[in-house]
Amino acid sequence: MSQKIAILGAGAIGGSIGLDLTEAGLDVILIDAWPSHVDAMKEQGLHVSMPGSEHHVPVRAYHLHEIYTLNPQLDVILLCAKSYDSVWLTHFIRPYLKKDGVLVCIQNSLNDEWVAPIIGPERDIGCVIELSAELTSPAQIKRNTNRQGTWLAPGELNGQITSRLTDIEKILSHVGTSQKTTNIWGAKWSKLIANAMTQGPIGMLGIKSSEAVILPGYVELATLAGQETYAVSQALGVNIEPVFGLTEKDFSGSVEEAIQTLFTTLVKHIGAHSRNAIVQDHSKGRRTEVDYLNGLVAQKGQELGIPTPINNAITLVNQQIDMGKFPAEPQNLERIRSLI
Repeated sequence: MSQKIAILGAGAIGGSIGLDLTEAGLDVILIDAWPSHVDAMKEQGLHVSMPGSEHHVPVRAYHLHEIYTLNPQLDVILLCAKSYDSVWLTHFIRPYLKKDGVLVCIQNSLNDEWVAPIIGPERDIGCVIELSAELTSPAQIKRNTNRQGTWLAPGELNGQITSRLTDIEKILSHVGTSQKTTNIWGAKWSKLIANAMTQGPIGMLGIKSSEAVILPGYVELATLAGQETYAVSQALGVNIEPVFGLTEKDFSGSVEEAIQTLFTTLVKHIGAHSRNAIVQDHSKGRRTEVDYLNGLVAQKGQELGIPTPINNAITLVNQQIDMGKFPAEPQNLERIRSLI
């Protein structure tokens, strides 16, 4: 019997994954909170444009209020929502996951820290993903990294290699290169280092990654944010794991070289003309994930007594943009300098 899979949060990332799994013939449904998006998927299917190909497929889309029809029958839930929605969505979906089912957090940040106590650590698998995409309009996704350029690393929270982890690795292989890991926390922190250098810093500038890397002062700021994040990870005893297809050899140099490798690899993968998630959110007037990226680094640094002035400032500036105090623009680099 095929596994029943649900994508919870079928936006740019979840929608891209949902289309890939649907095309692969898997038993998958897409659940999302945006009514217009769900209605459009129901009526016209889902369209994903990616480098080298166009894809349009009928999908089984559900509004949140429609999942009562599922009963507790889901084998796999792929949680692809924003980090700030993780807690309530996990409570919401828990009754519909089979007792021996598994929820996979395919998100930025360290969501498994607060998802596992809700769903049960024995039913939680973490996952790091590198996939750049934008939900441009209901049922329309612009995917910046095609399947050959997409990378995923699922892992059990306790580091074991299990049959269910191998099953998840196989499911995700339809989306991109899928490589299970025995060090999911190290992989999560590596992604957090990369995100601390890109998401918040570029987000507050309101520009594309290719424009940010040539802006005077940005790379220096990003590097400092990454170094602070690494320092926090080391205080927690985390063994940083190579991600994005990198290897131990790529991390064999100095800490500074490893951080720079993470940064340049991520920027290369997301594409020169892509807008990161926080840039997209600022442009649409939506809440950002900065509190769960640079903000999380700042929070953990404070708890450990480790100074994180760069991450503190990046978080504050993005929060002020969220509140409408000023726009996301390159001049925000000067605001950062005034705060540190």
